[in-house]
Amino acid sequence: MDTLSIVLIAFALSMDSFAVSVANGLTIRDLNPKRILIISFSLAFFQALMPLIGWLAGIGINEHIKEYDHWVAFVLLSFVGGKMIYEGLTKNGEEKETELKILTLLSQSIATSIDAFAVGISFAFLNMSIVAPVAIIGIVTFGVSLMGLYLGKSFGNKLGKSVEIIGGIVLFGLGLKILLEHLFFS
Repeated sequence: MDTLSIVLIAFALSMDSFAVSVANGLTIRDLNPKRILIISFSLAFFQALMPLIGWLAGIGINEHIKEYDHWVAFVLLSFVGGKMIYEGLTKNGEEKETELKILTLLSQSIATSIDAFAVGISFAFLNMSIVAPVAIIGIVTFGVSLMGLYLGKSFGNKLGKSVEIIGGIVLFGLGLKILLEHLFFS
């Protein structure tokens, strides 16, 4: 998989973190630079950790499904993308919090990174190193989360749904690309 595809995956995966960051930016009182860095780091850390865990899990079963790995990658990325699109279309306004507690931040960080676990499994099926994707996903998510927090703090909540839909479309498209490349160009 080329670097551009990994960057696109990283941006797609970071859309949940972006939406959460915008919501946090809208609702957290006293959102100072230190809190912004802590929130962004937490979201990025878990977003980078989950593909690593998924990749390790996928390596263990890769030899057993090598013949169908492209289908598995397609199904996983399509499922995650479809889920993101569905959530973006159906999500109602979230309840506002005036303070972000550590358990809430951990919950947000884990919840927004579960999709990355499935992507990590698909990386294992593609027999690729996980080092660059983990680094790129972490860096992109950190930057996107920073931007979301500042946008939420400054502008408002209109961005939340649309970014999840765009992220879902990107993940579905990448899954389709992997499938078509394997079926017709390998």
